[in-house]
Amino acid sequence: MAWSPNYKLQWSDFKGQPNASSDAAATTASGITFGYRMSETDGQVESFKADVTAHFYPNKSWFKPEEVSAHILEHEQLHFDITELHARKLRRQINQLKVSNSVNKQLESNHKQILQELGAMQDAYDAACDFSRNKEQQQLWKETITKQLQELKAYTKQD
Repeated sequence: MAWSPNYKLQWSDFKGQPNASSDAAATTASGITFGYRMSETDGQVESFKADVTAHFYPNKSWFKPEEVSAHILEHEQLHFDITELHARKLRRQINQLKVSNSVNKQLESNHKQILQELGAMQDAYDAACDFSRNKEQQQLWKETITKQLQELKAYTKQD
């Protein structure tokens, strides 16, 4: 399921089997799909096009019905929003690239860097919010991520 500004996750989107041995009440599996193609003539890259999408993976996302709440769902939505934020950051980087014979290396490098930043931010979010238990921190993160998404609105994926 691709991220959309008009859709918020619902518990019915979480179709994975809960992990009984986990302390977590829910887990959001999300990620960035990335691909590109280049046009070449006589060995010279003339143009490139890249596609970047933030995805939610329903079959890998799960929840424990007896442990969840609207607050926890909001926490999980923010994980997905953080994924979209990094998709926009990658789109911005791609938008700034110049056509060259090394553009594929730059694209791969940018993608790798963004995935590292995404993982670090997801971990920092969970640590700061104590996996949703610190409501004040979660609210601060929500405000920050909402602001950053707005700042990068120009890099929202166009259908």
